[in-house]
Amino acid sequence: MVNIAVLGYGTVGSGVVEVIRTNPESINKKAGDEIHVKYVLDLRDFPGDPVQEILVHDFDVILNDPEVKIVVEVMGGVEPAYTFVKKCLLAGKSVCTSNKELVAKHGPELLKIARENNINFLFEASVGGGIPIIRPLNSSLTADEILEITGILNGTTNFILTKMAQEGWEFDAALKKAQELGYAERNPEADVEGYDACRKIAILSSLAFGDHVDFEEIYTEGISKITAKDIAYAKEMNYAVKLLASSKREDEQYYAMVAPFLVPPTHPLYAVNDVFNAIFVKGNVLGDVMFYGSGAGKLPTASAVVSDVVDATKHLHCNIMSFWSSRKLGLTKVDKAVRRFFVRVPDGTDAKAVFGDIDEVRVDAIGGEFGFITQPMSEEAFREKCEKIQILSSIRLL
Repeated sequence: MVNIAVLGYGTVGSGVVEVIRTNPESINKKAGDEIHVKYVLDLRDFPGDPVQEILVHDFDVILNDPEVKIVVEVMGGVEPAYTFVKKCLLAGKSVCTSNKELVAKHGPELLKIARENNINFLFEASVGGGIPIIRPLNSSLTADEILEITGILNGTTNFILTKMAQEGWEFDAALKKAQELGYAERNPEADVEGYDACRKIAILSSLAFGDHVDFEEIYTEGISKITAKDIAYAKEMNYAVKLLASSKREDEQYYAMVAPFLVPPTHPLYAVNDVFNAIFVKGNVLGDVMFYGSGAGKLPTASAVVSDVVDATKHLHCNIMSFWSSRKLGLTKVDKAVRRFFVRVPDGTDAKAVFGDIDEVRVDAIGGEFGFITQPMSEEAFREKCEKIQILSSIRLL
């Protein structure tokens, strides 16, 4: 029997307990041992819930119990999660987490401690919820040099943009619906401003490139300024607006950013709608591959956490996770990245005088303005040109 403890009995924590209790036979068979939840840590009590029998309020009970071999951290946030996880690893307990804030900020250090103690720090659920992506990057794709990772990594914003496209809603109406359905928090800033996706692409980039990508250095732009007019132009051009998190390696230079993009129908991310996530990976040997599925939610995320618990059980005294170096990866400023842009401007604007050759776009139902697509240019050049005329909005093209 392998005893585990769960730190936090919120949405994901309760899901972890539920998954283990729902599928014990198949989980134990795959793990090669019986997985037993000995403790659940939470500040609250849960009268009427069977978890009350194993509930503890003092973290030291778990830390000082030599029978606990694996700890599941699903508290969220950096503290006290970081302190608890570090103490567990130093005490020789493997840790499985879904905490993207923790992994993005302290991943290199915690992986190093796990490696030194011949245990594991696993975090499949920290990116993409139930989509397996960390494990493939750590094992299946190790023969490749990763050239690009581009993904729809936030289900909330993808739901909002899908509703705006399908129903013609403005951003505020789509956000309200997402909140009513439980897809968006009361304070949705982390989702709609791109911060959630930023931490996730930082984790993926660090694993792919081997050095630490600091999420605070990634250019990040959300979707709160996207309007129904932007969506209407996109549909007229047969594009879809998606919030993409992307990192690329070009000639030993590394770019990373999070921003709304116009995605063409020829790209596999075009058809990813609703709360689904997808991660597109390009390798120098394998070529293109995409991972698709439920990016969030109680049970999909809990399933990913339990898959890590199974892995940790099978490798109690054997480190299996690649680590990324604490050496910071120098990101090239996005100013140098070259791409095309879609721009909306008021009628009467002499866009050709500023941007040269353009492809003009008009939507019959929208008067007093027009849109156009630029020729390829750097972000820096685009910004300089925008200062010369009045811009209503602009979106990058993938």
